[in-house]
Amino acid sequence: MIKRVLINALALGVATFALYGRGITLDTTDRVREVLTILGVAVIFGVVNALVKPIFKVLTGCLIMISLGLFLLVINAAMVMVTSWACGRLGLSWHVDAFWPTAVIVTVIVSVVNFLVIKFLPSKKR
Repeated sequence: MIKRVLINALALGVATFALYGRGITLDTTDRVREVLTILGVAVIFGVVNALVKPIFKVLTGCLIMISLGLFLLVINAAMVMVTSWACGRLGLSWHVDAFWPTAVIVTVIVSVVNFLVIKFLPSKKR
């Protein structure tokens, strides 16, 4: 679980700094606070994906099948927006401005970084 949070933190950090000022705001003054905020966002993102995402997938199962899975991009972008909302409610200074295109781009960046990190990390199964 800790490994998953750290991978998500890395992915969200890459997305945040790639889109900083162009759709994502992170209102902190020093690097330590930035890292702690990103770790907090990763925890919230994990909780949202564990609790809310399955409900979205069940409710939109037909759309997912019709679109051959591309609708999952929309669901993941919605999870980014829910995470942004939850961060605001919990006092974290991480905010995504808009669903389109910012949340969708964040989703793509997070997916690519997650894939690359998991692909190149050593696995116990080998």
